[in-house]
Amino acid sequence: MILSEQMLLLARQAKAAARQLARLSTADKNAALLAMAEALEKERGGILEANALDLADGTSHGLASAMLDRLRLDDRRLSLMANGLREVASLPDPVGRVLDERVRPNGLKLQKVTSPIGVIVIIFESRPNVTADAAGLCFKSGNATILRGGKEALRSNEAVARVMTNALKRRFPHLPEHAIQVVLTPDRDAIKELLALTGYVTCASRGGGEGLIRAVAECSRVPVIKHYKGVCHVYVDGSADLKMAEEIVINAKCQRPGVCNAMETLLVDKAIAPVFLPAIARKLTALKVELRVDDTARELLRNHFPHLKSALEEDWYAEYLDLILAVRVVDDIEAAIDHISRYGSAHSDCIVTRDGPRARKFLAEVDSAAVYWNASTRFTDGGEFGMGAEIGISTDKIGARGPMGLEELTTYKWLGFGNGQIRT
Repeated sequence: MILSEQMLLLARQAKAAARQLARLSTADKNAALLAMAEALEKERGGILEANALDLADGTSHGLASAMLDRLRLDDRRLSLMANGLREVASLPDPVGRVLDERVRPNGLKLQKVTSPIGVIVIIFESRPNVTADAAGLCFKSGNATILRGGKEALRSNEAVARVMTNALKRRFPHLPEHAIQVVLTPDRDAIKELLALTGYVTCASRGGGEGLIRAVAECSRVPVIKHYKGVCHVYVDGSADLKMAEEIVINAKCQRPGVCNAMETLLVDKAIAPVFLPAIARKLTALKVELRVDDTARELLRNHFPHLKSALEEDWYAEYLDLILAVRVVDDIEAAIDHISRYGSAHSDCIVTRDGPRARKFLAEVDSAAVYWNASTRFTDGGEFGMGAEIGISTDKIGARGPMGLEELTTYKWLGFGNGQIRT
């Protein structure tokens, strides 16, 4: 079967499944999710074997350490995937909620009611846990999903999806068989073929490197919900609690550097830079973080770190996804906000301060999907937001923004209840 026919078959099957999913009861959806979670834990051996093969291939092909970390599955991550499905099952059903209700003077009753989007294509790289997270969220919100992971995770993604769909078939043969499908070819043209099927595919969500995201957005004929990159900032204000600031900076950069909500640029108020910078630089370099600093920071650190790299203009735009950090000393909060406005990616940014008015200024003027006061950027995540899981972080300003959980995977329609009204 040629590629275009393969993609058309997947899309047709998904659209048929979406019609069935839209009328499933909450009880059926929740029971199916719990069965999938149980299967992931019981059949973890096969999933981990597939993942080990992907990791071996990735290592032999020189995959970066951050990418290998995103690719790696272990017992803990599998348990988190299963528990994510259980948490999604425990959440309220997002479908069928009445958002608005009104009765017109002629007696026509109108309701604005949440409904599934339809068929969602999820395109992502490296992280096999996305297969379970995205499939679970789409299933609960009544959407059929087609998952296209990177070729480096092909075996892992197929194994995860197979376990979930087999659990669905065994326990609930009446439920739609093709609610969750995986594109099994590494051919990149599969994406182009799939995203041209406007009669079947409703929208796509894309995660991964900036170049690939832009390529998908440019070739797609269906709407693409996206974020290009996560250039996240922490600004340490002159009135910050410096111990708190150290803990937030280290967590935001080092807890898991290969993810989109990790800090990439540290901004420090010049008022506290002579004290704060040497202290935080010692701790970061001890944790193997490479610092790329502006001239002011270099001058403050030269006695302690004479061989620091200078930050270039491109460093302020960089999403490193690694233990590398750009550092700039700024005059004040205005300069910090100006820097974020110019170089940021509208993902996640933080101010550390004890000054309430400055914090509120930062929260109001930094135009990002998530803005924090005295908390790590690492919290921009569906699980941490109580969504159970997410299919990605949207930095779009129209439609979904931030972590995309259940509610963001629904649309709405208007229902009209009349008794013979006609328009005159």
